Amino acid sequence: MSKHIGLGRLGENIAVHYLEKEGHRIIERNYRKRYGELDVVALAPDKTLVFVEVKTVSGPEPRIAGEDQMTTSKLKKLRRMAEIYANNEKDLSNRSWRIDLITITTEGKEARVRHYKNI
Repeated sequence: MSKHIGLGRLGENIAVHYLEKEGHRIIERNYRKRYGELDVVALAPDKTLVFVEVKTVSGPEPRIAGEDQMTTSKLKKLRRMAEIYANNEKDLSNRSWRIDLITITTEGKEARVRHYKNI
């Protein structure tokens, strides 16, 4: 497994743990279609369907912050994937939904989590 994939998986695990502590119920992880991928699909405490993009970086001063990795084109793909998912899941098709970004910055055994709702 490459360092990049390992770091991404670590970040997703941290994000899932954080979301569960915040009262979210995880529905799916790494939902893939030919158009793209959803890192985490969760149900918020208010029953809103939440599509979470997770960006993980390491080190005290990463070259590119996790927030800066969310480009307009990535957000457009994410919206498209969210619409596909929400429309194809019969139990969820009538729910309101949003896209969140969670950034994880790791340094040694420490991790800083930032949660941006409804990006």
